[in-house]
Amino acid sequence: MQRIPAVGLGTWQAAPGEVTEAVKLAIDAGYRHFDCAYLYHNESEVGAGIQCKIKEGVVKREDLFIVSKLWCTSHKKSLVKAACTKSLKALKLDYLDLYLIHWPMGFKAMEDLVVTGLVKAIGVSNFNHEQLERLLNKPNLRFKPMTNQIECHPYLTQKDLIRFCQARDVSVTAYRPLGGSSEGVDLLDDPVIQRVARKYNKSPAQILLRFQIQRNVIVIPKSVTPKRILENIQVFDFELSEQDMNDILGLDRNFRMCSLPIAKNHKDYPFNIDY
Repeated sequence: MQRIPAVGLGTWQAAPGEVTEAVKLAIDAGYRHFDCAYLYHNESEVGAGIQCKIKEGVVKREDLFIVSKLWCTSHKKSLVKAACTKSLKALKLDYLDLYLIHWPMGFKAMEDLVVTGLVKAIGVSNFNHEQLERLLNKPNLRFKPMTNQIECHPYLTQKDLIRFCQARDVSVTAYRPLGGSSEGVDLLDDPVIQRVARKYNKSPAQILLRFQIQRNVIVIPKSVTPKRILENIQVFDFELSEQDMNDILGLDRNFRMCSLPIAKNHKDYPFNIDY
């Protein structure tokens, strides 16, 4: 099975008109992993960028690792294939490398997509360890989830969940690896991150991404800014010391930025337990 490239381009909240150019620049810069979703309402623009670079001969389809996600309105088994096909049509692709459940509310119908060749692999997103354990223990499970895509950054280090996933050969993909401004909290301005960035002559964003890579966690930072797109993939020429890794891990405050409070009373809401 193809491995997930360690750094991908996130496309959440990337505006139409901006994201096509961002994808083209990212491919030129060496990105081969693109994280998409029906919910982001920009898959056709992402697809336009991908197709442009394929036509130019910069990449072949098989060089790329394209991810999309099944939204909650299509969990019914009869709707899953149509939802996947809709994303494929928007992206102008014949198959996806990985298709995720956006929130932990169903999985079985996804397996048929692998059988029919519409997707190469399937995975999950926002699953807690109990939900993932139940899935892995299903006696009729045909395809193991390839990854669990979760919010993860130094203010939400997810140590226990990452350990749980990796021990079961399920990779972890970190969304929001750079944090973001939330309730006046900006991870990029954290004094520890700033200090480590000065030590290595790197940007705070590069430190945050390298931190995850050294934990064997895949990262999908989102940007449409050319300078940042280039910067975010230039994280393989240095290594953080054990002390610096421990200092960054010490920033954990269990601070979740994406909590989907509207679903808090749903029986499958994933954030009511510790990990």
